[in-house]
Amino acid sequence: MTTEASPEHPTELVHYRVDDHVASLVLDSQHNRNALSRQLVQELYDGLARAEADDDVKVVLIRAEGRTFCSGADLSEASVDGMEKAAGVLVALQRRIVTLPKPVVARVHGSVRAGGIGIVAAADIAVAAHDATFAFTEVRLGLTPAAISLTVLPRMTDRSAALTFLTGEVFTGRDAERMGLVTRTAEEVELNLEVDEICAQLAKGNLQGLHETKLLLGRHVVERMDRHGDDLARLSARLFASEEAKAAMQAFLNRRR
Repeated sequence: MTTEASPEHPTELVHYRVDDHVASLVLDSQHNRNALSRQLVQELYDGLARAEADDDVKVVLIRAEGRTFCSGADLSEASVDGMEKAAGVLVALQRRIVTLPKPVVARVHGSVRAGGIGIVAAADIAVAAHDATFAFTEVRLGLTPAAISLTVLPRMTDRSAALTFLTGEVFTGRDAERMGLVTRTAEEVELNLEVDEICAQLAKGNLQGLHETKLLLGRHVVERMDRHGDDLARLSARLFASEEAKAAMQAFLNRRR
């Protein structure tokens, strides 16, 4: 249930419900394009923990309201907390999704950027609309997609990663499927049907079988995170604080105005 916004009862940003063994976590922070604010991340963690503890839940579905799946870090908060902390939070969130003992499906539509792409890559299965849009725009701002590379690089081919990371070009859901970033694509009007069918197939699995199989599939990603996560969070912070990146981001903001 959503409450009226107040300091004591902020508006709920992640809605939770369970249907047919599928726990849905719905991002609904449309005022900032579903950015990964402290509140949204905490509610997402709470939803993942709730789904993990419920023996009736076999599958977790992450989806979003609005025209943006997720725009990445909340930069207004990152400027206060520090980019190393923000990057560390993103690394930890991706790890939580990868290590959750139940399969995670991402239903992807609209625009997906930065940490939003990290969530998509961390999910076990990602189904995107044909016309969903992705872009690694960091290179144009004097940055690099360090934290999300932990999950993105194991999914994409080396050539596709080089093309998209270095150019910063926008690419579609169809392109993302070809590159390995998402599992399947569908017309947006058919997206729910495609996702429901996949979730129904997953829900036929035995909990132990799902857990052990997911552990088997994700072992190399977890090892990569544990080996490189801290270093990449520090790299993000260093680049974000550089004069070159500050100038590039200011020029970007001026163009938007």
